[in-house]
Amino acid sequence: MCGIIGIIGKGDAAPLLVEGLKRLEYRGYDSAGIATLVNGSIERRRAEGKIANLEKLLDEAPVAGSVGIGHTRWATHGVPNEINAHPHSNGRVAVVHNGIIENFRELRDELESVGGDFESDTDTEAVVVLITRFLDDGLSPAEATAATLEKLEGAFALGILFAGVHDLLIAARRGSPLVIGYGDGEMYLGSDSLALAPLTQRICYLEDGDMAEITRDGARIRDARGRAVNRQVQETEASGALIGKGNFDHFMLKEIYEQPTVIGDTLRTFFNPKDRSVTLPDLPFSFGDIPKVTLIAAGTSRHAAMIAKYWFESVARIPAEVDIASEFRHRDVILPKGGLALFISQSGETADTLAAARHARAKGQHIAAIVNVSGSTMAREADITLPTHAGPEIGVASTKAFTTQLTVLACLVIAAARARDAIGQRREATLSAAIAEVPARAAEVLNHDEKIKELAAEVAGARTVLYLGRGTGYAVALEGALKLKEISYIHAEGFAAGEMKHGPIALIDDKVPIIVIAPSDDLFDKTASNMQEVIARGGRVIFLSDSNGIEKLGDMAAATIELPKVDPFVAPILYTIPVQLLAYHVAVIKGTDVDQPRNLAKSVTVE
Repeated sequence: MCGIIGIIGKGDAAPLLVEGLKRLEYRGYDSAGIATLVNGSIERRRAEGKIANLEKLLDEAPVAGSVGIGHTRWATHGVPNEINAHPHSNGRVAVVHNGIIENFRELRDELESVGGDFESDTDTEAVVVLITRFLDDGLSPAEATAATLEKLEGAFALGILFAGVHDLLIAARRGSPLVIGYGDGEMYLGSDSLALAPLTQRICYLEDGDMAEITRDGARIRDARGRAVNRQVQETEASGALIGKGNFDHFMLKEIYEQPTVIGDTLRTFFNPKDRSVTLPDLPFSFGDIPKVTLIAAGTSRHAAMIAKYWFESVARIPAEVDIASEFRHRDVILPKGGLALFISQSGETADTLAAARHARAKGQHIAAIVNVSGSTMAREADITLPTHAGPEIGVASTKAFTTQLTVLACLVIAAARARDAIGQRREATLSAAIAEVPARAAEVLNHDEKIKELAAEVAGARTVLYLGRGTGYAVALEGALKLKEISYIHAEGFAAGEMKHGPIALIDDKVPIIVIAPSDDLFDKTASNMQEVIARGGRVIFLSDSNGIEKLGDMAAATIELPKVDPFVAPILYTIPVQLLAYHVAVIKGTDVDQPRNLAKSVTVE
């Protein structure tokens, strides 16, 4: 899940490489580096830690050259330090790499046995040494790269620079994304279009197995079989402006506050306000014929899938199952003929989710994707793409992407229910009205930010925090616990409230805060009973409910947060926002890196 940038330019490449790396820092920030060609020689600058450290190094020791590659790293093989930082180079070849070379140990043993020299612990360095070996055999840079690719196993994206060759970058991808940018006498390479947005709006996406020879005049692309191919050059929608935090201290808080707007933007894609009905793009299948929906996702997106499972079954009356993307294709899953496999991903580049989608297609499923990046690999490969309109999400802990995913899923469920005659016109109108209210109600929830900030002080001192909910509230509990773990490093767990008495209640004492998600729905009374069991054992409850729920149980809780009274169908979208805010304020109190928490990266492009 590292970030790659490459430039064949007219002026100094280094400043542009660094700016591109800043846009890619969400992919990893364990170390960063660049390499350029200076009078035919490869010059490198690498630094452990964030890109600011690389910038400081370049201020002290600038590097010239109009051709270069850069990299920001999320460590897989080898600890984060300067030696393991990319680009890796032996003076003749420099390589930046995203992904994992699965057979690198075998390659390294083979190359060391014939005199190959290694200095790092990374899998990437095997690519450098292997290409050099083929160059020694008299192959051209392109031929040496192609021969190397035949020996590599795994998923990867590569950007390669050659000493003495001032008009060539070679790019190759297998599994991991790569984008080529077209300029005026200049060419660019990046992990995504966002990295290239300040440089060009004209891009093409390499497809799986492609290798490209990039020169100032363009790109010659060959597919996995070595055949010359043309890939469509298109205009990207990515903004050239470097995204800022505005008046907010962190991107995460800014993105939480953007939710009323982006939920509305997403809703307008699928909701007709004139007749207050959901309208989907033309589907390559009929929901009336779908025997089962299989929802596949990872991390926060999986929690969205869990909520959608409840919706599909209770509203649309379609059997639904949720699978973890990294587990899905590694078991002999039973998929009915003509079923719908629905994949949810912010980036559309998550490696295990992409692999699962290809597996589902091979099993005869219709493939639908909910993604936030319209040009992503998943969007291109799906039968139908349902876009979220969250805009770029820079904070590693997902917030607005999650609530826009839920917005799309809610619209999809309403349309499915209508197509299957599972709801009548009156219920459809009620659900449509409920989803139409969400942007305004989300803005109301944000008014509780100051109170949540006060409650965060108590939570920040805890060693363990528990989140409880039933139905869709269970998935919100899981998401709240994940957010707290991600950015505050406090141990937190989400539980189905009825499961407390089956073991987890042993954790309860007066030092364990318990966050209870309890909208006034059909499950409220049972959740209330579980909450009373917790309180009886000394647990300090922060109670999230509407006015009806707080009137019934608010005096029992240590603290309450009153949310708008809405149809239970849309409650999980709104109840997510306070648990996001709580995690944020706890992390700020603890002094952690909110936007770039340790060991994490935004887009998980390795399995």
